[in-house]
This record gives sequence, structure tokens and C-alpha cells, in this order.
Amino acid sequence: MTLENHTRRAVARLGFACLGLCFNAAAAAQEYPTRPLRLIVPYPAGGPTDFVGRTVAQKLSESLGQQVVVDNRAGAAAMIGHELGAKATPNGYTLLFATGGGMVIAPLVAPKPPYEVKDFAAISLLVISPQILVANPSFPATNMKELIAAAKAKPGAYNFASVGTGSPNHLGGELVKAMAGIDIVHVPYKGTSPAITGLVAGETQFMFNSMPSVLGLVKAGKLKIIATGGSKRSAVIPDVPAVAETLPGFEVVTWYGIAGPAGLPSAIVARLNREIVRIIALPDVQKRFTDQGLEPRSSTPEEFLAFMRSESGKWQKVATQAGVMPQR
Repeated sequence: MTLENHTRRAVARLGFACLGLCFNAAAAAQEYPTRPLRLIVPYPAGGPTDFVGRTVAQKLSESLGQQVVVDNRAGAAAMIGHELGAKATPNGYTLLFATGGGMVIAPLVAPKPPYEVKDFAAISLLVISPQILVANPSFPATNMKELIAAAKAKPGAYNFASVGTGSPNHLGGELVKAMAGIDIVHVPYKGTSPAITGLVAGETQFMFNSMPSVLGLVKAGKLKIIATGGSKRSAVIPDVPAVAETLPGFEVVTWYGIAGPAGLPSAIVARLNREIVRIIALPDVQKRFTDQGLEPRSSTPEEFLAFMRSESGKWQKVATQAGVMPQR
């Protein structure tokens, strides 16, 4: 047998092997899932984040024909849950309820970030909710122009609260500070509850926070809304101006999505994406989310990945400019 014939046979065997692998992968994706799935939610049970995760898990259980079990893994500013998601076996049976805070912001202040965006397979965005800028009722400003004017008239006199250094609401305040050219003082608290309590008590003048966390206090007259942090007005509170109307290009949003570990087979990613896009479009799901101040917004895997990369780059720049250093 000639060398040419040996080569042809080797190439043919390799081709059949590759074809077999592709067939097996496709067959596995068609059969998927054959057992229950785990959805890691990196926040405690019972909060607004957990509410979205459990809504999606319930609907996925119905559409996939297998139970999707919510596994709450809170801690370390959501990094514990995100790290578990990144290090899971990429077989589609462990998914992550990804959040902007845990995916791209918390790692900015970690001494040794345990993961990056590249360590995940993007599946779909779920919701986006503009952070809203709320103030103590005694604060003289009622809109962004007045807030900027007040801060420029009294540099360093006004404080903004956050749930901790390097948190989304901290960086949101730093972005206002940089874009408006004002001198405002950051006051970090240890968590959402003490930060909001301090704001209501007048220890600080304003802060960014998620809509579900503060709308009740606004309705009760204990806080007032200055603006929303989205690139445009929110459909939930359309009469409230966006910060971007005064500071073009400004955007601070809370977002949630579904991801898996890097290396997740593309056929499984595609299957999950189809199901999630369908679920997010359901009228009852839309109503559940909008009632909580959340804007349903699914995506393709490619769109979600591009969005996460964009968010990561943006907040890295803000943190660097603000001198936010990793916490030792």
C-alpha cells in the first residue's frame, strides 16, 4: 500500500471520528436534560433577586420537563455563587443566575478575583432595571440639574451612601461625580438595610439603589426620587427623568441573566436560550417583573456576552478613575 493510500485512509478515519463526535453531541443535546438542573442564585432566599431566579426556575422546570432547583449561595458580594458557577462542570446541569454586581463589579475590589467574564458561557439576559437616584426629603434638589448646582455651590458638603466600597451604588455615585464635575463625599455602609436607614435618617443626602428596594419608601414619603439611572426613562416610572437627560451617556442599571461555565456545548446554550426567550415573553412573567420595577429583556447569547464585556470595561474605568482599590 502506498503512502498516499495510508494518508487517505487516515484522513477518512479522522473524518468519520469527527462526524461521530458531532452526531453524539447533537444527540445528547436533543435528549437534554435527562435529570434535574441546579440554578445557583448568589443571593439569599426571599429578596428581589431570588424572586426573579425562582420565577425563571419554575418556568424552566415546566418547559424542560425536569426540575430546576434553586441553590442560594450568598456571600462575598455574590462572588461565592459566581465562582461556583464558573467552576461547575460544563454539561448544562449547573446554571448561574448572573448579576451585574457579582459578575463584573465585585471582582474589581477583590484582591485576587476568582473569575472573569471569559470564564462563563453567556445564555441570555433576563431583566434590566435602572438604579434610581433617591434622596432624603430634606435635600433641596428635586432633579439632576438642581443636585449638580447644589453640589457646586457647596463642594464637599453633601454625602452619598452606598452598601460598601466598590458596590454598584458606590460606583454609580462616582460616575455622577466624574461626569458632573462635582465634589460629593462617599459614605459606605455595611449592606443595603443600614445604607437606606441612614439615608432616611438624614445621615446622607442621596444614593443609587435598585427600584424594588426603595419604591415603597418613596410611596411612603420617606424618600424622594431625583432621577433614574437608565439610558432613557423607565417604563415603570415614565414621568421620572433619566440622569442621562442631564449627563448624556450616563447609565447605571441592575441586570440579571443566565449563564453557565465556559465550555458549555453550543447546542445546549441554544436550547436554553430558546426556552428563556420564550419564558421572558410570557404575559404573566412580564407582569410579575414589571410589578417589581424590573424591565424584562431577553437576548441572544452573543448579545449577552457583548453586554457583559461592555459593563466590565466601563466599571473598570470608573473604579480606576475613582481610585477604588482591591480590599485587602
